[in-house]
Amino acid sequence: MELLQLDGSQGGGQLLRSALTLSLCTGTGFLMEGIRAGRPRPGLMRQHLTAVQAACAISGGEIQGATLGSTTLRFVPGPVTAGEYTFVIGTAGSTMLVLQTLLPAFWQARGATRLRLEGGTHNPLAPNADFIAETYLPALRRIGVCASVELESHGFYPAGGGAVTASVEPCTKLEQTVFASRGSLVSIRATALMSALSASIGRRELFVLGKRLDLSEEDLELRSVRPATGPGNAVLVRVEHEDHVELFTGYGERGVAAEKVAERVATAVRHYLDSQACVSEHLADQLLLPMALAGGGEFTTCTASDHLTSNAALIEKFLPVEISWKSDGEAWRVRVDL
Repeated sequence: MELLQLDGSQGGGQLLRSALTLSLCTGTGFLMEGIRAGRPRPGLMRQHLTAVQAACAISGGEIQGATLGSTTLRFVPGPVTAGEYTFVIGTAGSTMLVLQTLLPAFWQARGATRLRLEGGTHNPLAPNADFIAETYLPALRRIGVCASVELESHGFYPAGGGAVTASVEPCTKLEQTVFASRGSLVSIRATALMSALSASIGRRELFVLGKRLDLSEEDLELRSVRPATGPGNAVLVRVEHEDHVELFTGYGERGVAAEKVAERVATAVRHYLDSQACVSEHLADQLLLPMALAGGGEFTTCTASDHLTSNAALIEKFLPVEISWKSDGEAWRVRVDL
């Protein structure tokens, strides 16, 4: 069997996850070399390895190179089987990245799937469970995907220990969708999540967000969550427009003032609000693949990131689509065409 030859050194773990997803969806095997070559710790980390093993498990696929630290992977998928699955990352590695890897394969499967994932749910370098539930899955519903995620327990970096359950229904047809305008602003709400840490940290974060984003007391929420295996703090800002919802997140760090964490989030929110873009930079990266599977689509975003461009190049190797982007000075317009 002839395999696609892929260069993993042109990006991070997203290239590997996209390759796994597209391989499962198209039945095309691949050989990827140089996986995460430019990262401080190159090769497969725990969450990448879990995604690889999960892709193999749901399809009866064949893999070579599936070990921690491996920079080369050979993967040949079989047919994807719907059902009930549980995968345990074992660290704070992102459960959401594993979910995003498997989700398109399951919506193409013959039957409903229930998937339980254990590990990190709120990680600084990955979409968190709230983002998936509030922003990513609602966007996919517009494309025709029927899926939901339930957060059982929070797992913050570095301890992890969280759990989520996802349900995915088979999708008969994906719609070519345009995310061009977000509509009028409906509301902005800020939430500080606290796990086994002083509530004063969250109050300081919310004070800054209230001041920077001109929010009332009713728009600010301090929420204690049941500790998983370690302490954690995340600050979430939910920006709802008539036609789209975005969620922005910052994470508490040892040695970083709560005010600094909140300032970073407020700056990201302001940048989005001051633009004419419909979707944020992070969602833009994640919409490309489902749009390509739908055979087309379009969205406006704040910037064409390196993640977006490298992911686009990989998608074009698996699918007969052309992905283009251009700026009109106010936003980037990204198109996926057959």
